[in-house]
Amino acid sequence: MKTKQRSSFVIKKAHFLSVLTLLILCSCVPNQVLREENKAVPENFKNQPIDSLNTATIKWRDFFLDTHLISLIDTALSNNQELNIMLQQVAISKNNIKAKKGEYLPFVNMYAGAEVEKVGKYTRNGAVEENLHIREDEKFPEPLTDFSIGLSASWELDVWKKLRNEKKAAVLEYLASVEGKNFMVTNLVSEIANSYYELLALDNELSMVSQNLEIQKNALQMVKLQKQAARTTELAVRRFEASVLKNQSHLYELQQEIVETENKINFLVGRYPQPIERNSDNFIDKPIEGVKAGIPSQLLQNRPDLRRAEYELAAAKLNTKIARANFYPSIGIKAGVGLQAFKPKFLTSTPESLVYSLAGDIVGPLINRNAIKAAYKTANNKQLQAVYEYERAILNAYLEVANELSKIDNLKNSYDLKKKQVEALNESIDLSIRLFKSARAEYTEVLLTQREALESKIEIIETKRDQLLANVKVYKALGGGWN
Repeated sequence: MKTKQRSSFVIKKAHFLSVLTLLILCSCVPNQVLREENKAVPENFKNQPIDSLNTATIKWRDFFLDTHLISLIDTALSNNQELNIMLQQVAISKNNIKAKKGEYLPFVNMYAGAEVEKVGKYTRNGAVEENLHIREDEKFPEPLTDFSIGLSASWELDVWKKLRNEKKAAVLEYLASVEGKNFMVTNLVSEIANSYYELLALDNELSMVSQNLEIQKNALQMVKLQKQAARTTELAVRRFEASVLKNQSHLYELQQEIVETENKINFLVGRYPQPIERNSDNFIDKPIEGVKAGIPSQLLQNRPDLRRAEYELAAAKLNTKIARANFYPSIGIKAGVGLQAFKPKFLTSTPESLVYSLAGDIVGPLINRNAIKAAYKTANNKQLQAVYEYERAILNAYLEVANELSKIDNLKNSYDLKKKQVEALNESIDLSIRLFKSARAEYTEVLLTQREALESKIEIIETKRDQLLANVKVYKALGGGWN
């Protein structure tokens, strides 16, 4: 009776010590530093009405009207190497979900083994085998063989939700990678459109310089005739020749820019250099579609980079919980069942060859937890970092849209004025030449007028290009282009 009471006391004491140890471990866990992200944005964009209509909801196929541009974007979405690399990253993140899901389920393994062992006669095992008989007049075989086959299982009880949180974090990281892919698609669509419009503008600049060059060549011939008639000097001839040579040199510069822009598009499309099909006619008169900015809060749903930052923030919060769970003890269960015998023929002799085991353990950090503390602090700092990155992304998105909306308005006003300037300077070219022929104007006035006219024509082409680019940029800034 005293022996039973003593053993019962020992068991109770062991339970008490286990609970006490668990309480000590749990009481030493540091607290998490939480900071909620600030999602607040203004109610509307400056000088924009509060309207839920948003250009970002338009699919890129409907937003762009140029069939050549649509074809280029289509090809790029299939062939662009950087996008395909990103797609593989999405697949890797998806595979990580399966890996994390399997970690909180029991692991079951099958095993089979064969072993041979010869022990020394004057060892403990050797002395036992020497004096112990299997049956009467039959000794242990020497060397002794051992054969086994069976199943083993191990399972970590996810009491603190560490493994389940790892799986949830993997899901969030996968969703973040999907949004990262969408953001890359948005950037790719925008970059191809920008390069395409730049190419159209360069074509028109080349055409404009060529036309102006013809005017200057005609003017040069006129000045040469004027010199022969002693109505002007050699200086005027040389000045007109220099102007012609300057524009001829500019033609080669524009041709090089066109080649580089074409190859930039070819790179984005994922192919070797080839001509880019395009229609550069009527570029100046290309219509600029109006943009509906919607309301700022829609940026949180429409922009892939904001959704990616939001998922990354949620994953960082879970990673902090995962790091905190490392302070708690882990509880594991191990079990096994199989057959074992020193001769293969005895493996089927049950229950004699049957072996099984069942064990449970609790393991927790007690002393020298510096590494765990450092990992927890790092996870906490990363979570706070993700909060700031998310807030910065929201602020940046709002400012991007505000800047582009303002740019669209200012470019429209600038284009209208430049159009009037070009019309005035075109008239002044003919007028200056007539005045020069009648000796009522100096040759410098003709040169200056031609130069100003060319500059104004190039400026209006660049302004039209900037208008088209601004439309693409605001479409991207609002979150369009990936759907």
